[in-house]
Amino acid sequence: MHVYTYSEARQKLAIVLDQAENTGKVLIRRKDGRTFALIPEKAVASPLNVPTIKAKITTTEIVDIVREGRER
Repeated sequence: MHVYTYSEARQKLAIVLDQAENTGKVLIRRKDGRTFALIPEKAVASPLNVPTIKAKITTTEIVDIVREGRER
């Protein structure tokens, strides 16, 4: 984990962001001694974003199967 001063982080923002992405965390220290952590957010994918499949079934057959399941 790398520690940058506030001035360094401001001047090298793109590098600081890349390093945070690669290492998971970068610290930025202010003149008064306070330290802040820069941590990249994880991309959240939708649970409904699933790959498609090739199936030889028609829309009508799918609707019939769903209706049959609901009748039970």
